[in-house]
Amino acid sequence: MSRPLIIGGGPAGSAAAIGLARAGTPALLIERSRDPHDVVCGGFLGWDALAALKRLGLDPAALGARPITRLRVVAGSRVTEAALPRVAAGLSRITLDAALLAQAQAAGTAVERGVTVREASPGTLRTGDGATLTAEALFLATGKHELRGLSRPREAAGDDPAVGLRARLVPSPRLATDLAGMIELHLYDRGYAGLLVQEDGSINLCLSVKRSRLGAGPAALLDDLARDAPRLVDRIAAARDKPEWQAIAGVPYGWRARETVAGLFRLGDQAAVIASLAGDGVAIALASGMAAAARFTAEGPAGAPAYQRAFARQSASPLRVAGTIRAVGEGPFGTLLPLLARLPGLAALTASLTRIERGAGG
Repeated sequence: MSRPLIIGGGPAGSAAAIGLARAGTPALLIERSRDPHDVVCGGFLGWDALAALKRLGLDPAALGARPITRLRVVAGSRVTEAALPRVAAGLSRITLDAALLAQAQAAGTAVERGVTVREASPGTLRTGDGATLTAEALFLATGKHELRGLSRPREAAGDDPAVGLRARLVPSPRLATDLAGMIELHLYDRGYAGLLVQEDGSINLCLSVKRSRLGAGPAALLDDLARDAPRLVDRIAAARDKPEWQAIAGVPYGWRARETVAGLFRLGDQAAVIASLAGDGVAIALASGMAAAARFTAEGPAGAPAYQRAFARQSASPLRVAGTIRAVGEGPFGTLLPLLARLPGLAALTASLTRIERGAGG
């Protein structure tokens, strides 16, 4: 049997690589970036993600992950807080991804960095320098980025697709103190934002906004948000430097890969795209990578369709709950917040219902 190929060195690809290597089938992992880098999504690790990382041999606390025990939700001038059901953590993707990839290499995975895959089909891929690689099994872990030949349906993003934005903020001492131990969500018309403290003390700021509201870009959006999300704008203004934005367009929230063909395993956001306000994207990536590696180990390339159907079933409920919360939270009047205020346990309940592995310890 030829060596499996993994496209993408994020949490999903690395988790699959570790699982395959532990089972005696080391893969070749191809990652387009030459060096560790931050990405638009990520930063929040739920308790299921923390448990998965420990199963993969990583201690998030040793990487500097900051414990998160509370959720704060802000809509306009209204604020509510609740305790999380279990301890979560804040950890930058640059640190997490580098640690996972190093763990995969230590387990025996061959890693090639700085290689761009231009297009692929089940069992075959072509790189930017014209090389063609073949394998009986291809693990697709390109995150939210599409790959020619294996793209998700164009209509998956909807008529008014979401745009993801991210910035790293250097906080003032007061802002750092106010966000300590907290994941803070801001709700506004056609979007939401999240802030948390990372291991180096910086603030990870992620925004989701529908294209119809983004307008001319992030600066114009912030000017517009001064009306219905003034506390968010104040948070950004309290940072020591102006934000430098990363962006990704056409995010297909709620999409799942229900079917595949033998030899093609879709992982992470290529398997299921959960609304980012649920904070379970990393956990889904890890869970899918480990499940795909286990199915390949047991059944070989022929196990891909069964894996994909099983993971689609597993992710259906978290995606549905997260999608409902997103639809309500993005309403023009922040209708989610009054519900949370009236029912203090609702925030904790919804946090539990959007976990890909609800029984995971942490």
